Amino acid sequence: MSVMVARKKVVRKWEKLPGRNTFCCDGRIMMARQKGIFYLTLFLILGTCALFFAFECRYLAVQLSPAIPVFAAVLFLFAMATLLRTSFSDPGVIPRALPDEAAFIEMEIEATNGTVPQGQRPPPRIKNFQINNQIVKLKYCYTCKIFRPPRASHCSICDNCVERFDHHCPWVGNCVGKRNYRYFYLFILSLSLLTIYIFTFDIVYVALKSLKIGFLNTLKETPGTYPSASLTVLTVLEVLICFFTLWSVVGLTGFHTFLVALNQTTNEDIKGSWTGKNRVQNPYSHGNMVKNCCEVLCGPLPPSVLDRRGILQQEESTAQEETCTRGPSAQEPSAAQGPGGQAEESSAQQDGGLPHPSAVPVPSLSNAEMSEEKQLTAGELPVLPQDAGQAEH
Repeated sequence: MSVMVARKKVVRKWEKLPGRNTFCCDGRIMMARQKGIFYLTLFLILGTCALFFAFECRYLAVQLSPAIPVFAAVLFLFAMATLLRTSFSDPGVIPRALPDEAAFIEMEIEATNGTVPQGQRPPPRIKNFQINNQIVKLKYCYTCKIFRPPRASHCSICDNCVERFDHHCPWVGNCVGKRNYRYFYLFILSLSLLTIYIFTFDIVYVALKSLKIGFLNTLKETPGTYPSASLTVLTVLEVLICFFTLWSVVGLTGFHTFLVALNQTTNEDIKGSWTGKNRVQNPYSHGNMVKNCCEVLCGPLPPSVLDRRGILQQEESTAQEETCTRGPSAQEPSAAQGPGGQAEESSAQQDGGLPHPSAVPVPSLSNAEMSEEKQLTAGELPVLPQDAGQAEH
């Protein structure tokens, strides 16, 4: 016979999240969809460091100190760890409003602003919020259907509202916000130190070789063998990459150090939120660079509010064929059974009748009473003594 079975299909919340993000490892990794420049960042860092460790480090460790490759390895590992932490984490995405919440917010806005005549532009949807005795405006997001918290903004690339939005960085393949800004800052800081370190010791390597065989001969590699010539080309390539990277990365690090000292974001600096015509002071600044740095880089890290790996259960009904293995005697009693047998007991129980007398405990009966009991169970009327006598005559 056919039996309908409800099977539960496990669906994670990250599979249903709106926005333009990419999830990997069952929702543990969250990135933007545009990851091409992120792969270029990995290639430049890994390629440059691999060349440095493979060629210059061996020569410098012998000629100067074995601590040179050790310190370079520490910088490299720290830079890679902070890069991956920045790229693979939730920057602070704010969930969108549910349909009921969005309808309630719309009803509140209509009740506050009133009905707008046709043809007129509705007033801006703004709420005033006070922070440190200063009024801050909370803007309404028409995509997420929420009033964004202070310092939050909607990223047009990822299509999400991000708390304490700084900027979208294609080099790390993710937005930079409240939950990963400190790791982004530590990444560019360690990358700046690593770039300066490799660039400096590349110059030292060329200088040491020049003291022995001369600068021009160092560039030509006088032995003339193919490995030596290729080593020179790779060293020059490292120097050029580090030279051009130095200006951008070190400059970016200096700019963000300035922002951290003021407790300000890149988005606020570009818009001129606290340095515009109104000359409004930054309500988030403590007026002390040390306190600002401690809050941005050492403050408590808020948990993600997305719950990406939470479970959404959906039921699917599937029909399965089930064959009974019991024989016919197990399903239906044989017709050969007596009138007081199991067949009548089963039919009586299925029809909702009383259970069989054998199922109810009764006191012990004599032989005559037992024979009379059999007749009763067979559905026969009891024969009275006088009737029995007449029947005999």
